[in-house]
Amino acid sequence: MIKRFATAAGLLALSTSFALAQTATQTDSNLKEWKVAKVAKVSLAQALTTAQAQGDEKGGRAIDADFEKAGSKDPAHYAIKVVYPSGKLVEYGINADTGALYKTENQPIERYFTRLKPADFQNAKTSLKDALVIAEQKAGGGKAYEAEVEKEGSAVEYEIKVAGADKEQTVKVGPDGKVVD
Repeated sequence: MIKRFATAAGLLALSTSFALAQTATQTDSNLKEWKVAKVAKVSLAQALTTAQAQGDEKGGRAIDADFEKAGSKDPAHYAIKVVYPSGKLVEYGINADTGALYKTENQPIERYFTRLKPADFQNAKTSLKDALVIAEQKAGGGKAYEAEVEKEGSAVEYEIKVAGADKEQTVKVGPDGKVVD
């Protein structure tokens, strides 16, 4: 009886250890993206500049940027969405180590934004690139690696993730360039 109890207790402890290890692994994989982004050779600001310089149409503004870890087919890269005055939306893949454009994909703007219009981005006083600088300063240094835009009232607002020395921070920047709490 005691032997069975000890065996059952041992199995319970073992399964609990596996569950805790799996949770720790999931947490590590979440942290890994910002850690990888922190050491990327190309900054998000540089990648935005490269993405906005692409295409035949002038006046495109970056509105969304995601850092993607290297996968089986793709290098570590920034996926940057640029909206043009005509309403065209293009996602550019910018290699995070070389800064080179490696993919282009046209996308329907309706798929991403229901309340935002191209004019909202063109009329914003603060660009995404400017908001990155503000967010990095607010976070006490670090490196911005992801950004998205939302509509707040009649203007755009940026939500930016910054990889710091030992953690990531999310900073919101309003259309006037001020940090939103």
